Amino acid sequence: MNWFTGLATFMILWWLSLFIVLPIGIRGQAEENAIEPGTEPGAPTRPDMVRKVIWATGLALIFFVLVVLVVNSGWLTWERLGSWMRGENAG
Repeated sequence: MNWFTGLATFMILWWLSLFIVLPIGIRGQAEENAIEPGTEPGAPTRPDMVRKVIWATGLALIFFVLVVLVVNSGWLTWERLGSWMRGENAG
């Protein structure tokens, strides 16, 4: 995997991780009974984005290491993937 592919893979994994982490611990204004006039009642009262960005980065790093290990191990090849999709035993 060259550096550009690695960077693109990490960025995709980072965004996916951010979307996984975003809804965790969120309480809306309606749940807190603190609705600001002119805002959506479901808007979060405390989004805590810095903490979520840090968690997303850590999660993306874990996913990225796993992807690099699988890709560089030689276990995942186009031949194995093709035989698996055809239902053959790649053994």
